[in-house]
Amino acid sequence: MKRRIITLVAVFILASVVRSSLAGALEISENSQECIECHQEVTPGIVEDWKTSIHSKTSPVEALKKPELSRTISAAKVPDAMGNVVVGCAECHTANAKDHKDTFEHNGFQVHIVVTPKDCATCHPQEVSEYGKNIMSSAFGNLTGNPLYRDMMNSVNAIQDFHGGKLSYAKTVDSETEADSCLFCHGTQVEVKGIKARETEMGEMEFPVLSGWPNQGVGRINPDGTKGSCTSCHPRHSFSMAVARKPYTCAECHKGPDVPAYKVYMVSKHGNIYSSHAKEWNFEATPWVAGKDFTAPTCATCHASLVASESGDVIVKRTHQMNDRNAWRIFGLAYAHAHPKSPDTSIIKNKAGLPLPTELTGEPASSFLIDAGEQAARTAEMRKLCLACHSQAWVAGQFTRFENTIKTTNQMTLAATKVLLAAWNKGAAKGLAQKDSIFNEAIEKMWVEQWLFYANSTRFAAAMAGADYGVFANGRWYMSKNLQMMADWLDFKLDVKEKK
Repeated sequence: MKRRIITLVAVFILASVVRSSLAGALEISENSQECIECHQEVTPGIVEDWKTSIHSKTSPVEALKKPELSRTISAAKVPDAMGNVVVGCAECHTANAKDHKDTFEHNGFQVHIVVTPKDCATCHPQEVSEYGKNIMSSAFGNLTGNPLYRDMMNSVNAIQDFHGGKLSYAKTVDSETEADSCLFCHGTQVEVKGIKARETEMGEMEFPVLSGWPNQGVGRINPDGTKGSCTSCHPRHSFSMAVARKPYTCAECHKGPDVPAYKVYMVSKHGNIYSSHAKEWNFEATPWVAGKDFTAPTCATCHASLVASESGDVIVKRTHQMNDRNAWRIFGLAYAHAHPKSPDTSIIKNKAGLPLPTELTGEPASSFLIDAGEQAARTAEMRKLCLACHSQAWVAGQFTRFENTIKTTNQMTLAATKVLLAAWNKGAAKGLAQKDSIFNEAIEKMWVEQWLFYANSTRFAAAMAGADYGVFANGRWYMSKNLQMMADWLDFKLDVKEKK
């Protein structure tokens, strides 16, 4: 009790200091002011992070007064209660409390822990709408709702054991392992499992118990039923545009051998220029002016940002759909193909009845994919960016090489698939016909590596001009080597089977 009294006195003294320090600044709502006064003591890092944010430095009404191209707010109007105050704690964590299953009573307020796209949509409706069309927004369901992808996920995460001369997989995977593995990026399902009291700096308080938390995965299923997490790219409480524009943000999920975008970028000429000159660039400017604010693209430049010329002409509009400049889905099971029409890829079925955007032999499930006209439109949009710095001939040559790489990597994937199908047909491995997992034998794992690691690395290298990742660093050399190993494995198994 004595410690609690001392703490409360300290908070009271601190409150007067905070009010004094904020005097003359933009107005903060009374509710947010109360949050800050306590959390300045309890979680000072959060408060200091917020103080660096644009949310702490302007109100929605002031933001709407900016010229259209300079705005980062897309709402035509915001609720009167928050229009003339800065966007603080209460504006995000209490505004839609009735919609949140994680809402709880906290010091007289109805507070929800998780801030979701629906909450952000109060000021950013266009961005939230676009993100909902983005394949990343459905990343949780696309993985867990597809039986083949779920099987592959289990083959990675299930505990294995060796007994009776054979390896076996556990039948179930615990949720914490999944949350710490595939769902770290794809997103978890955050659910309220009850209320529990715990001791805090302010004494005992009750808080919701959340499963699937913490998580900031791109397709997170939130307690208000929405999909996605804006903080995947814009860090919580600072909400920095500068952070979102830098490649390190995308590297959180796009770095491994399955999606080596960051590694490819960093060895490309663009990555070299970024590493050499990024400290001179302006990552806060809106619009972002090519050649002035930056001199080489980052991930955000190509896939999200509003980019303009110095004269104010828009080169490409801002988008949070992320894939509306992408004609191809180069990361797929198992072939590159035209981009899916819907962000929910769990609805896709090929002619064989499998939940895949292509047949096992590569033919596209065209009714679920964008057509040639839409592909051309998306390619034209991406080319606009390239042409801001490069000639027509340079850009045309780059896209010709990229599309050739899609063709050749698909051919190498098809060759590997033919070896796998032969292994199934000749009884050297168990597959779909035996209703067995297609990810639990050595030749099946080699097949997965053919497209998931090696073909993907080669495609990303071609798309982003990071050639070594398309040759020796998980590129063409490994596709060739892996294919030979698959063929040799099959010969060996068939030879052993014949001798028996």
